Amino acid sequence: MFVHVETRKRSQWQWATVLIVSVCVLCFVWLALLPNQQRLAALQEWGTVPANIFDARAPIWPQLTDPSLLRLFTALFIHVTWLHLLSNLLFLMIFGLPGERALGSLRFLLLFVVGGVVANLIGAVSLAGVRLPIIGCSGAVSAVVGTYVALFPRARLGLVLPLGLYLEFVRVPAFLLIGIWVLLQLLFSYAGPSYGAYVWWAHIGGFLFGLVFALFSREAIAKRLRH
Repeated sequence: MFVHVETRKRSQWQWATVLIVSVCVLCFVWLALLPNQQRLAALQEWGTVPANIFDARAPIWPQLTDPSLLRLFTALFIHVTWLHLLSNLLFLMIFGLPGERALGSLRFLLLFVVGGVVANLIGAVSLAGVRLPIIGCSGAVSAVVGTYVALFPRARLGLVLPLGLYLEFVRVPAFLLIGIWVLLQLLFSYAGPSYGAYVWWAHIGGFLFGLVFALFSREAIAKRLRH
């Protein structure tokens, strides 16, 4: 499934990752400035609350036309704790910047948004009846990771790490970084975020969506990289 072609240096500005990070940070600051009760109300209003979207006793498919499904999208940009925000944005930058160069900004934004919505939908279905909101872009980041690994399974990503008194540029295998990502998600699942529900199925669904996205997009991506 992987793609490997020689690429030329491209001068186009890659804007999608920067846009996503900016919106997430602005939403985080907005929530942080709200009084506690208003913050909780905002999470219920804009987060994905499974009990407010799906009735576990009714058929699922007719409920998929409900306008409240917009929360599957808005929840992607909501983070309450700085650790949750930084961990998501760090791995979004690590995999998103090189991924966006390969996919193009519009296709990358489509991957992030649709993958995140699908991940939240899977999470909401798996927790039908739960009144805690599903928040954060972890499912969308999982989709980005899934696509990147499918396209570039042997890739080594460049990182700048503080080593002693100096900053050192190192190349790290993508699968090692994915292992760190999984460990961080395990940490969140056991420690639990301060607000909201934690949904493993959203992460799994996002990753699988990323694999499928790569499968159906690889020819277009390879063609783009050749030009």
